[in-house]
Amino acid sequence: MNGLFISFEGIDGAGKSTHIEGLAQAFHAQGRVVTITREPGGTALAEKLRLLVLSDPMDAMTEALLVFAARRDHLQQVIEPALARGNVVLCDRFTDATFAYQGGGRGFDLNLLSMLEQMVQTTAVKENTFIRQPNLTIWFDLPAEVAAQRLTGARTPDKFEAQPLEFFRRVANGYLQRMRVNPVRFARIDADCTRDAVWLQVLSALQGRGWLP
Repeated sequence: MNGLFISFEGIDGAGKSTHIEGLAQAFHAQGRVVTITREPGGTALAEKLRLLVLSDPMDAMTEALLVFAARRDHLQQVIEPALARGNVVLCDRFTDATFAYQGGGRGFDLNLLSMLEQMVQTTAVKENTFIRQPNLTIWFDLPAEVAAQRLTGARTPDKFEAQPLEFFRRVANGYLQRMRVNPVRFARIDADCTRDAVWLQVLSALQGRGWLP
C-alpha cells in the first residue's frame, strides 16, 4: 500500500487531538500500520526545539526558523521513512500551523515562510522531486471565543495558549487563507458541535476520498 499523510490543524482548544486516536483505530481495523506524531516534535531533537518554541520569548523569525528546523528533522527521521514503508502518518499539526501561528498570528512575512517551506520540505521519491505536503489536512474550525472557554482551567497555558483572543482570530484567519490556496487538500470541520458530530465529519472526509469504508 502507498503511504498516506494526514495532518490535523486548528487553534488550541479546537479538539483536534481527541480524534487522532479514533482515526488511528479506524485505519488499524483496515490492516494499516499507523504512525502518530506531532509538530513541533516527533523526534528527540524536534522535541527539544518544541520546548524552546513553546516557552522561551523570541521574535517571529526565530520561532519560524526553529519550527522549520524541527520539521526538517521530523521529515527525515520519521515522516518520510514511514511513508516509504506504506504507513498511514497522522500528524498533530504541520506546516499550515506555521503559516497560521507565525504568519497569521505573529504577522510574519508569508513569502519568507513559503521559501522556508520549499527549502525544508523538498523531497525526492523515485526520481520525482516535490514539496512534501499532507495528502489531507483536517482543519478543526472553531471560533476563538469558544476555544478560549474550552481551555479555561484545563491546564497551565504555554506562551501561545496564553495569547489574547485577537491573536487566535488572526490564527484562524491564517488557516482560512491557507485553505483557500489549497482547497483540495483541506477538509474543513465544524468543531463547534458535539464530539460525535465532529467525528462523523472527520469520518466522512476520509470516506469521501475512499480511504475508509
